[in-house]
This record gives sequence, C-alpha cells and structure tokens, in this order.
Amino acid sequence: MNNCITSLPKLYSGKVRDLYNIDEKYMLMIASDRLSAFDVILNQEIPKKGVYLTQISLFWMNRLKHIIANHLSDKKLANYLNGNELTYANGRGVIVKKLKPVPIEVIVRGYLAGSGYKDYIATGKISGISIPPGLEKAEKLPAPIFTPSTKAAVGDHDENITLTQCYNLIGKELTLQIEKVALELYTSANEFANTHGIILADTKFEFGLDENGMLILMDEVLTPDSSRFWDANTFKIGVEPDSFDKQFVRNYLEKEINWNKIPPIPDLPSEVIAKTSDKYYEIIRRFNIST
Repeated sequence: MNNCITSLPKLYSGKVRDLYNIDEKYMLMIASDRLSAFDVILNQEIPKKGVYLTQISLFWMNRLKHIIANHLSDKKLANYLNGNELTYANGRGVIVKKLKPVPIEVIVRGYLAGSGYKDYIATGKISGISIPPGLEKAEKLPAPIFTPSTKAAVGDHDENITLTQCYNLIGKELTLQIEKVALELYTSANEFANTHGIILADTKFEFGLDENGMLILMDEVLTPDSSRFWDANTFKIGVEPDSFDKQFVRNYLEKEINWNKIPPIPDLPSEVIAKTSDKYYEIIRRFNIST
C-alpha cells in the first residue's frame, strides 16, 4: 500500500505521510496506514488509519480557518489520478500548497501528560516553564502552555526545547506569533471537544510560510496521531486516562511488553491493531465527522 502512487514523482516519505509533486506550487499529500511510536515506524499498518487522519484534519481545518489560513487547495484528486491510484487516494489524499516548513514542532499542553509530566516530575518545569508544585498526573494546568520541540528526521527523536532556544532557531517574532495562534487553536478545539465528551490534553501543530511570508497551518491537525484525546466520562486526576489516540500503542510497548525503544520494534498482536483502529474511529464518531 505504500507505493500505490507511481504516476507522480515522490518528494518525501515521512513516518506516516507520503508527498508527491504536482507542480511548482502544489503537491499531493497521502496519509498512509503506517503508525509510529517513540519515533519508530511499526511493522504493521492500522486499517483505515490514513482515511481517519485525513478526514479528522479536514474537519478541524475547516472549523478553525477563522483563526489561521491552512495549506488546503481546491484542486481535485481526479484531475491528477485515475484507476487504482485514485481509489487508493480517495479519503486519504489531499492536494495542498507547497510551503516553507517552520523547523519546529509546535506543542500545546493543557494537562500533565507524556514527556511534559516526566519533565515536571524531574524539574518542576516543562520546557523551562515553571509549573506550580503538587500537581498530579493528568491534572489540568493552570493555563495551556506552548512547549516547542525540534523536528527530528525519520528514525530520530524530537527533543523539547525552551522558548529561548526557539527564538534562536526561528526568531522571536515568529515564535511569539506561532505561540499566540497555537494557543488559540488549542483553546477553541478543546472547548468543542469538551461538548462531545472529549478532553484535548495536548496536541502538536505544524506551520509553514507561503511565498509572502504568511504563517500557514499545515500537515495534520488535531488527529489521534498528533494529540492526546481523553474520555471525559471516565477521566480521573492521577490515573492513566482512557484515550482515543496512539497512546494505547505506546502503553502496550512501554508497559505491557517493556520494549526498550531501540529498533527493531516488536510486532503488534492483531487485537492491539484492531483496538487501535477502533480508538481512532471513536474520534470520528464522537465528533460526527463523515468519512
């Protein structure tokens, strides 16, 4: 399934997405069914995952376009693909504008989880930002925070950085613009999610610059690959929350089989693959997103 598009030149293969050239201004972005955990691509694919990711991203980009423009174009797949290629791309492929990527991962955290929680326990801070003492795992932060990280190549690990380090990487003005927009996006999305029984614990955005230097939202937006979605109905502070994202796979690898996070990655049992697909679909169902 990874090489279904052969009529267009491939530009790039990432952990999940494959990019193909359309022309000097546009490219085809395909969300595969691949899944990465701890920056390693799993051996097996998750059925329909690419379709779910794409449809969730399209939903959010449309809902949040009043906050910031995004990379979507109005070009149709059928004008560039046909036959089996079009069948494969439908639902999982979009034609997007080419941008100059901003070389950071834009992470917004509203709750204590993941590497942010580990950082807090060790230092009382997250990415250099002081957090009040005494908070428990999964507890809501006093206010959402922007905690950037480096953007690693495939096979490497992203690393959390401070705002000062971010200033040095991309400039203070752009950093502050991204922080403002990212916090607005998170707040708006979490308010919507809350009305559907979901807590958006944290999320990762990616941005690019167009030919005029305008900041544009790109890649995936608020998907189970880039976000922690918790079930508000069973949520309890101090307890590992029920989630609808790839944290389920991370927990299996890290806690159930104690994988050391060094490749090769172990195969997933069929029941873990099926349950992962179900968890991704639950976001589709809760948010009433058509596929």
